[in-house]
Amino acid sequence: MKDLARLVREIADEMTAIPDRGAVATYIAPLAAVDPARFGLCVVTAEGEVHWAGDALEPFSIQSISKVFALTQALGKVGEALWQRVGREPSGTPFNSIVQLEREQGIPRNPFINAGALVVADVNLGGHAPRVAIGELLRFVRHLADDDGIAIDEPVARAEQATGFRNIALANYMKAFGNIRHAPELTLGVYFHQCAIAMNCLQLAMAGRYLMHGGVLRPGGARIVSSRRARRINALMLTCGHYDASGDFAFRVGLPGKSGVGGGILAIAPGRASIAVWSPGLNANGNSQIGTLALERLAEATGWSVFGAA
Repeated sequence: MKDLARLVREIADEMTAIPDRGAVATYIAPLAAVDPARFGLCVVTAEGEVHWAGDALEPFSIQSISKVFALTQALGKVGEALWQRVGREPSGTPFNSIVQLEREQGIPRNPFINAGALVVADVNLGGHAPRVAIGELLRFVRHLADDDGIAIDEPVARAEQATGFRNIALANYMKAFGNIRHAPELTLGVYFHQCAIAMNCLQLAMAGRYLMHGGVLRPGGARIVSSRRARRINALMLTCGHYDASGDFAFRVGLPGKSGVGGGILAIAPGRASIAVWSPGLNANGNSQIGTLALERLAEATGWSVFGAA
């Protein structure tokens, strides 16, 4: 494998030059205004090395990547009982589909589609005011990233609330089945604000270290989750983290990953690296077009894959 720092720079240069960059999300106004030419990549290795290139220090809306951290938090609160309310299977449908809920009696297929993430937000709300639950999640993410500068982008949160009619429908539909326990507007408030967390690639890669290190932030450091739980979160990222394109991502990249419509992807090479990439243009499945290609290039060059040794 070539020098990792050089490889990261080369991939950033290659990705920046690609003309077809996908289309930015337009249904959330602040995301529609982001320049699709932006690209950032950061790799944090198991040895603690940090390599970044491009716009890796530019904050962006992490959107559905927040579901990884919210899921971790919810599992810490209720443990295996969570799986009575949310499934663990790939959806095979778009991330905001309501059709599946009808067939499956209000039980979302997995915690990474929007319906599943709403149930997770309902668990994290836990009878508190939304601002308490939001503050708890934000403190958790700051702790993971070791960076107190991480914040919620309030204009994005307001735009989510103003345009999130399908999510509102999902929450109310699940309320009818008894799978949303709080008032839907309270659960939705938590969900919209968690999606509006803004991070850069460096912060995001740092926050993913516990999934690289089997549940701890660093070797010998504080334990965030058990090694068993870290493996299972990685498994869900691999099978469900890219919605109806999760199989293609596993085929092309071979790593657990979670995307967001802000153009970010968090990917984990267990025992090797935590990787964050950002390119705001999306493909037809709502995942970063250039970000996915960059991770494919990185996995090919390093040999990092959960499916085989380098």
